[in-house]
Amino acid sequence: MTARKEFWMLLAMFILPIAFGTLFFYASPNYFSESTVNYGELVRPVIATDDTDIEIEGSASLEGIWTMVYVSSHCDDVCEKAVADMKTVRTLMNADMRRIQRMIIIEDNSTPTSNDEDLIKARVISEKLTQSLKKYTENAIYLVDPIGNIMLYYEPQNIDIRLVIKDLKRLFKYSRIG
Repeated sequence: MTARKEFWMLLAMFILPIAFGTLFFYASPNYFSESTVNYGELVRPVIATDDTDIEIEGSASLEGIWTMVYVSSHCDDVCEKAVADMKTVRTLMNADMRRIQRMIIIEDNSTPTSNDEDLIKARVISEKLTQSLKKYTENAIYLVDPIGNIMLYYEPQNIDIRLVIKDLKRLFKYSRIG
């Protein structure tokens, strides 16, 4: 009788955690997606880009490096502040600043008044990408991973540079690419 009891105890030790975990997962499906530690808003679903979506001036590319992209219809005071904030974020990343680049996409081809050599200028040439970006707020700062996926965005009016740096440091810590 003890062998049978041990068998059922052993079976319960392996089956019950799986059963309770599955029950918890299906009973509250939003639990894992709502409790994130990032400060930027996640882009859901992630927007995948490729070379045919964005025309970049010069020899820069989205491949292999993290990119902070400011997207707007025109460059005004909010644009100037966002470009300055992106520069500050990149500078404050210290040793990791080489892992991130800055890009600006302005629809009407206006440029910021600051003559910034590190700022990459680009424009969206894909209607699909334009429609995907219209789902989010105007004048947003997006974070593009080294594969070319738009994954996080920040609203520049309420941006807290310290929190952006925390997000980037966490991403860089766990990222094997870029």
